[in-house]
Formats: sequence, structure tokens, C-alpha cells
Amino acid sequence: MSKADGDRTGAGEAEGKATRRGAFQRFLDGVEWAGNLLPNPVTLFALLAVLVVLLSGLFGNLGLAVEDPRPPGAPGRAADGMIRAVSLLDGEGIRRIFANLVTNFTGFVPLGVVLVAMLGVGIAERSGLLAAATRALVLASPRRWVTAIVVFAGVLSNTASEMGYVVLIPLAAAIFHALGRHPLAGLAAAFAGVSGGYSANLLLGTIDPLLAGLTQEAARLIDPTYEVHAAVNWYFMVASTFVITFLGVVVTERIVEPRLGEYRAEQGTGGAAIELKPLAPEERKGLRDAGLAMMAVLALVLWMTVPENGVLRQPGAASLIESLRPFFNGIVVLVVLFFGIPGLVYGFRTGVFRGEKEVIDAMAKTMETLGLYIVLTFFAAQFVAFFGWTQLGPILAVTGAKALTAIGLTGPLLFVPFIILCAFLNLFIGSSSAKWAVLAPIFVPMLMLLGYSPELTQAAYRIGDSVTNIITPMMSYFGLILAFAARYVRDVGLGTLIATMLPYSIVFLIGWLLFFYLFVFVLGLPVGPGAPVAYPPAG
Repeated sequence: MSKADGDRTGAGEAEGKATRRGAFQRFLDGVEWAGNLLPNPVTLFALLAVLVVLLSGLFGNLGLAVEDPRPPGAPGRAADGMIRAVSLLDGEGIRRIFANLVTNFTGFVPLGVVLVAMLGVGIAERSGLLAAATRALVLASPRRWVTAIVVFAGVLSNTASEMGYVVLIPLAAAIFHALGRHPLAGLAAAFAGVSGGYSANLLLGTIDPLLAGLTQEAARLIDPTYEVHAAVNWYFMVASTFVITFLGVVVTERIVEPRLGEYRAEQGTGGAAIELKPLAPEERKGLRDAGLAMMAVLALVLWMTVPENGVLRQPGAASLIESLRPFFNGIVVLVVLFFGIPGLVYGFRTGVFRGEKEVIDAMAKTMETLGLYIVLTFFAAQFVAFFGWTQLGPILAVTGAKALTAIGLTGPLLFVPFIILCAFLNLFIGSSSAKWAVLAPIFVPMLMLLGYSPELTQAAYRIGDSVTNIITPMMSYFGLILAFAARYVRDVGLGTLIATMLPYSIVFLIGWLLFFYLFVFVLGLPVGPGAPVAYPPAG
């Protein structure tokens, strides 16, 4: 082949690569444009609440009704066996709205549990305990296990909100750089664990009681007495932690790192080479004492739950799970203790806390970060309450169940399109609770009527809610991750970051979905304690 032919070939390859890159960038621009069409989640819930009121007036006046599939005498079933749309635009409906606007907000289950849990997490985060513990976990691992430890630490870090994004992701990039590996591979591995593995963990976090509260509200559209505790997906979450860690390591070392190639220092902007230092003596002593405090909290919890007469056991309960109901109902208090007490010990041991003022400031600063969440919750609570009052949820559930039955999609395979739908919506609406507040009142009752428990539906939702976090510019921390990446590759853009993270999304979606079917439908394992697969539960 002549030099001219080679030049033409090289030019053709470059042109083809530019064309492909341009098409991909146009696709990303389209996603960003479509996402920007959506209003702020606060505005979205306000509009949805108004829409529900208007639809209730329309369907109420039209006399919309469906046959109630619940047996006669079931709680909430009308005497005539029909579910009828209730208008909120008549006098009674308007009076109901005005009379309950405040209690809808204050009685909204997720609000209190998140605010309380964040007090403990805030102490641990502001004291420096969470950052130091993450560094210790990563730095103590052998080099050949670094990738696994980074992904694993990322998964665990999502228990404490921003800590993984702000601390672990830049630290992972620095670790890979210090080890002579491409820093963007370390950033990607940590980002995949923190955000792509958002619904896997060994521990419960603040999102667990939040989603459980939304699931319970939705389940009560069908069964007014149904209860969903915060740990209903814990078994599946624990198992998923190791699945996501394995998949993350495979993608990082077999796909992402070879694609990035060898890193050259001139690619960066300078100042990105952070020396990897061991923990300071005061940090090690603080971690030691915090660990002892954590063990003491754990021993206290075991003392209150293991003996049959433990204070967190229900006397005379028919089963072990029922006897532990007070423990599960009080999980948010245990989260506060589990993070708060070690955080206090660490903070005072290292000198971050010198008195009660610093501790109170730590909790107050954490509450300050929840301002938008509180505003969002107000409107979400109204939407959920209005939707429940109108009976449109049960009507949609019955109608949707009949439609799925008519097309024959009522078996376990129906979770495939459901998970894919959740993953797609996650590209445009980043908030896990915001999406679930909209989807739960529709899909939880619908799948209950098809024989699947609310706990199982929530577990399926959490897969879709996680896997596309890492490829959407709508994710609140996406810009921050891009800024971290720019320290090492000065011309990095959205296309580079999304192309780097896309393999994780694809592999996580396929692998996690297959694991979900293996876990639930092949092995027949419950997704959490007291969380049946079927509804109504056997026995």
C-alpha cells in the first residue's frame, strides 16, 4: 500500500471516527435538551398535584369506576364492590384539600425519617470520620485488589450521601495516578460504585426508609393496613454489593482501562498529582476509638434484639420476623446511633469537635443541605395524598393489571420492561425519591394485583434507578465529576465521560437484572427480612 493510500486510509479512519464522535455528541445533546424540557422537581410535583385535582374532577363527573378485585369484607372495599373516582373539585374535595394541606406534609412518612437519620450521618460526615474510614479502607488493600476495593468502597459510601462523590472519587483518581495507572480509570471505578451501585450496600442508608415510606403509601392504595419497613430490600442489597463489585472490576480492567490507554502527565492541567499519604497518627487513633464505639453500639443493639425479652422484640409475636418488628420500625434511630456516636468519638479524639457548639453546627449544616429536599417533600406529599384520595391509583392499577393480563405479560418477565422503564426515566429525573413518588402509586398496586409484593417491586425499581446515574448529565454531581476528570485530561468533555461510563451502565443493567431473576425466581430467596415475593404472602 502506498503512502498516499495510507494517508487516505488514515484520513478515512479519522473522518469515520469524527463522524461517529459527532453523532454520539448529537445524541448526548438530544438527551440534555430533552432533560432540560422537564421543570424543576419541585415544580413538577406542584404541576402533578394540580393535574391530579383536575383529572379527579373530570373522571369523578364522568362516573369512572372499576370492579374491585379484593374479596368482600377486605379493608377499604366498598359495599357495592366498585372503585369509583372521587372528585376533588367539588365542595367536599376543596374543603378536604384546605383542611389537610399541613398534615399531608407533616405526616408524610419519608420526611421525618430522613431528617432524623441525617442528624447522625451529619455528625459522622462533618467530624471527618467517613472520609478517614474510606481512605483507610482503600489504602490498606493490596495493589492487585485496589480496583475491587475502590468499587466496593464506592458502593458502601452511598450510605452517607455526598461523601462518596466529594471524597472517594477524586481520591480514587489520585490513587490510580500514584500507582501508575490511568487516573480516569480510578475515577470511573469509584463513580460506578458510588452512583451506578447506588442501590447495593451492606448497610442501610437514609434512602431506605425514604423509599419504604413511599412504597407503604402506594401499597395502602390496595391494602390500607400494609406496612413496609426500611430493611425490606436488605438481603438483595447485600448480595448485590458483591455482584456490582465484581462487575465493576471486570468493566474497569477489561474494558475501560485498556480503552483509555497509557496516561501521560502532559494530558493534565498540572497540580493533579496528589501524594498518597497514610493516615495521620491522630486519624488512626480516632478511627480506632470510633471503631470501638461502633462495636459498643452494635453490642447494645444485639443486647436489645437477640434475647427473647429484648426491649426491641415484640412480646408474644407469632414469628421471629414479627417479634423483630420494633427493631425494623426503629431502624432510623439505629442509623443515628450507628453514625452519630462513632462520629462524636472521632470528632473529639481528633480535635475537630471541641465542645457542643461544633457538634450542633455539624448537625445544623447537614440540615441546611436539606432545604431543597424539604420543599420538594411538601409538594410530593400533596401529590401522593391527592392521588390517594381520588382513587385514581387503584383504578389505574386494576386497568393496568387487566391490560397486562390481556397481552399475557403477567409472569416474572414483566419486571424486564419495568426495570428498563425506570432506567430510562432515570436519565431525565435524577432524584430517586421523586421518581418513586410518581411510579410507586401506579406500579406497586398494579403488581400487587398481579401477585407480586410491594417489597419485590421496590427492589426491581432500585435496579433501574441506579444503573443509568453515571451516564446522565441530569445527575446533580455529574458536573463535579467532569471537573475532577479535567484535572487529569484538560480537554475532557461530556462525550468522553459518558463514553467511559457507558460500559458500566450496560453491564450493570444486564448483570443486575439477571441476578435479580436468579435471586428471586430461581433460588426463591426473599429480598429482605419479612419481605415476601408474593402478594398476598403465603400463610
